[in-house]
Amino acid sequence: MTVEVRLAGLLHTYTAGAATLRASGTTLGGVLTDLDRQFPGIRFRIVDEQDRMRRHMRCFLNNDDARDLATPVNSGDQVYIVGALSGG
Repeated sequence: MTVEVRLAGLLHTYTAGAATLRASGTTLGGVLTDLDRQFPGIRFRIVDEQDRMRRHMRCFLNNDDARDLATPVNSGDQVYIVGALSGG
């Protein structure tokens, strides 16, 4: 399945400035693995050593929060990857 991936500005240094990409996979984890194949090192900025989403990163699949890498994706879906905001 091919999906459109939109990245937050903090990840653009890994994609030569590209904000919108195409990636393949049947799950969110598969999409991130394909992104890492295209842009080495990007997956580690999103997923930790325990294969979980990093606390400060958020993925949305068609406007729904997607924290589980096993979340299925379908062709034509949109994945948004953003940094979580915090403050006081």
